[in-house]
Amino acid sequence: MSAEARSGVPASAGAAGRPASAYDADVLVVGAGIVGLATAYALVRARPGLRVTVLEKEAGPARHQTGRNSGVIHSGVYYRPGSLKARFAVRGAREMVGFCAERGIPHEVTGKLVVATDRAELPRLHALAQRGRENGIPVRELGPAQIREREPHVTGLAAIEVASTGICDFGAVAEELARSAGAGGARIRYGAEVREIDRREGVGVAVRTAPPGGKDDGAGAVLRGRALVNCAGLSCDRIAALAGDEPSARIVPFRGEYHHLSEERAELVRGLVYPVPDPAFPFLGVHLTRGIDGRVHLGPNAVPALAREGYDRRTASASDLAESLRWPGMWRLARRHWRYGAGELRRSLSRRAFTEAVRRLLPEVTEADLRPAPAGVRAQAVLRDGTLVDDFLIEEGPHTVHVLNAPSPAATASLPIGRAVAERALAQL
Repeated sequence: MSAEARSGVPASAGAAGRPASAYDADVLVVGAGIVGLATAYALVRARPGLRVTVLEKEAGPARHQTGRNSGVIHSGVYYRPGSLKARFAVRGAREMVGFCAERGIPHEVTGKLVVATDRAELPRLHALAQRGRENGIPVRELGPAQIREREPHVTGLAAIEVASTGICDFGAVAEELARSAGAGGARIRYGAEVREIDRREGVGVAVRTAPPGGKDDGAGAVLRGRALVNCAGLSCDRIAALAGDEPSARIVPFRGEYHHLSEERAELVRGLVYPVPDPAFPFLGVHLTRGIDGRVHLGPNAVPALAREGYDRRTASASDLAESLRWPGMWRLARRHWRYGAGELRRSLSRRAFTEAVRRLLPEVTEADLRPAPAGVRAQAVLRDGTLVDDFLIEEGPHTVHVLNAPSPAATASLPIGRAVAERALAQL
């Protein structure tokens, strides 16, 4: 059966110059995480009257990466000067604080410490301070006495203080973006999982969503748009393939595992404390974060997930796992970084090992102080050669824009990212 027949698009729809009434939307956005909603918000602000429809398979917004993180507004100190991450994060941090203040969303600019606990880390810490200054970020270098003044229970040889880092509730930000996009005319359809996409060059795209109840009987709704924006996060490579594009990377899911400090011991951490990151990996290591809810998050510990939505060890998907294992980049990644991965897996399986990682920064912590906390799954893009994509990856095809990697700091930088993606979608029109 042809893609046209599957999608329900009649043969006459192939003619160029179709009237606007032949489309259900000018732009279809797949995914109601914070990037998809920021894109919809940017579209209706940039061009009032533009018809935008957001398709989200869940019953509400921000159910995956956006709603399952520690809520840190990143400053941009880690990122290579000139990279998309650096530019978006520095601008996005300022805008996110302003957005939260304007809309009454709980937030706080707390600053954070990046702490070296070993002499071997000192050159990397100094390089990080220099990188922050190159990115235009206020950075102050601290000695042991200044660390104790800021965080009395934290031990380190040296640290840098990054004043512009903050915390907020990104789930609440996503809900406000949804409300504001809707007020601007965007339609948001929840429970609308994209199952098929038919793209016809010079015409646009037709999307079939899953029918009510998820039955695969071909009875889902069909929506036609002039362009499609793919912000599907954990499923972004699959959506790109459905559209007929060949993404340069595939999603390999990594679960970020967290603990909380017990309420009785939460006073051990005043704000945000991070280790010096290993530049070979896009993960920041086990850190200490006092969130907007007042709880102290410890983590994450990053391990491969057995399903794209594998938020615990018991959740596994044979099809998801097989898809990851078929990608050559997965095997090359494993061969290249197996030692690092073994350490992460050890901390995942051993509460004692996880506690040891925390004790490097916070020596007073014991295993008894840790409480289980919800995990998140990162949609990590991996290239065919095994390289972990470390920056935003946005690719285009006819009538399509695909956000294939939106790493941390995507939530922080969602407002400028949304504008950048919206500009590409408008160019497609």
